[in-house]
Amino acid sequence: MSDPSAPSSAGNDRGLTLIELAVAILVLALGSLAAMQGLDQSRVAIGGALPRALAQEVLRNRVEEWRLYGTAASALPQQVSMAGQTFQIETNRQTTTAGLIRLELRAVALDRDGEGALLVAYLPNLPALPPGPERSQ
Repeated sequence: MSDPSAPSSAGNDRGLTLIELAVAILVLALGSLAAMQGLDQSRVAIGGALPRALAQEVLRNRVEEWRLYGTAASALPQQVSMAGQTFQIETNRQTTTAGLIRLELRAVALDRDGEGALLVAYLPNLPALPPGPERSQ
């Protein structure tokens, strides 16, 4: 039999102290702040995805224009609109020792915070064809 005058272990359990509760709330608050910051960074990254994708498409189109028109493509406009956004295209053209044209194209969205893309392409050195519908088939 157990001694009735001995204190029971169940009677010593008094619950959480105020300090323990404050520490638990602090840990939860810090975790919530970290989660909110991660969500904000994701929102910013996703928000810039569309202008970057459009800038990549603008640059792919410009490379195709260079393939079609050859060196006459350097006379194409430097601002292009796509999907309601305007892009400024910068072209850096160099001829390699193998005779290829190295194009470094950069497109930056003017309507946004400088979202854009960079594309490097190597093309054969073709003669200049006039851009536009007057070109014969």
